Amino acid sequence: MPYAAITGWGHYAPERVIPNTELEQMVETNDEWIRTRTGIQRRHVVAPGQATSDLATRAATVALERAGLQAADLDLVIVATTSPDLLLPSTAALVQTKLGAHNAGAMDMNAACCGFMYALSAASAMIKGGGVQRILLCGAETISPYINWQDRNTCILFGDAAGAVVLEASDKPHGLHAYRLGAIPNTAEMLWIKAGATLNPITHASLDRHENCIQMNGSEVFKHAVRAMVDASLDVLKQVDCNPADIDLLIPHQANLRIIEAVAKRLELPLERTVINIQEYGNTSAASIPLALAEAADAGRLHTGDKVLLAAFGGGLTWAAGFLTWGGR
Repeated sequence: MPYAAITGWGHYAPERVIPNTELEQMVETNDEWIRTRTGIQRRHVVAPGQATSDLATRAATVALERAGLQAADLDLVIVATTSPDLLLPSTAALVQTKLGAHNAGAMDMNAACCGFMYALSAASAMIKGGGVQRILLCGAETISPYINWQDRNTCILFGDAAGAVVLEASDKPHGLHAYRLGAIPNTAEMLWIKAGATLNPITHASLDRHENCIQMNGSEVFKHAVRAMVDASLDVLKQVDCNPADIDLLIPHQANLRIIEAVAKRLELPLERTVINIQEYGNTSAASIPLALAEAADAGRLHTGDKVLLAAFGGGLTWAAGFLTWGGR
């Protein structure tokens, strides 16, 4: 059975940046309040006409170059996203076309902020099963169109970005070795976009109530997030007979600096071994972990054989964790 090694990585964030000081002109908040409670200093948002597939394609192009592959070499393109270009077809199909990956299948994965982790576990299993050899996996989000910019509870949190990795079959013990996925029943309303699909189609009344935008019960999400990410992380470490002290790098979902610090503290991992980039991008949902992973790799923080712990939490409410060994083919 082959392993599914990460052989390429890339990331992209739109050029437009909204600093906290700009939000001060839009809603009742201030830079110090946002930094203290979230750790966020700025976020990137798309330009007019820029869509999720555009962000994913930019990140994917870099990942393919790092892997030394052409788009035609791919067997499958997966895009993890909650903000697709269209309801039909998949965003992955549009990325496949833009890249010229004419030999690849295409599909999307929606597990909110856990989407990349869910897709990584599925992609790794496909390669280990022998059905495919090379997969492009993107986590990409264009969240800004779903933000109520008068709601200070949510408008300060989210940004647009994309991260991508290339997975290839390998005989070396690199890639994802263990994972745990889950969801908490009866929690959908804690973090959702209420209107816009088949359950609650868009109406003038729902638009007036901003039900086409993200709504969140922040305090409840926080409590669930820390506990679920820690429990899932300990579970995957147990699967591979490791202790938190064995971990070289923790790459958590970037939702809130306080959540990241609480998770690292409970796992007894120093922040020096934790990737934190929330200050620059805010919460980029499914793009969060691949974006952080790509930046860590570019900064030389990942070396062959390193033990990496990934942990995420998002709408659903969903949670996920994974353990991987860093290395190429």
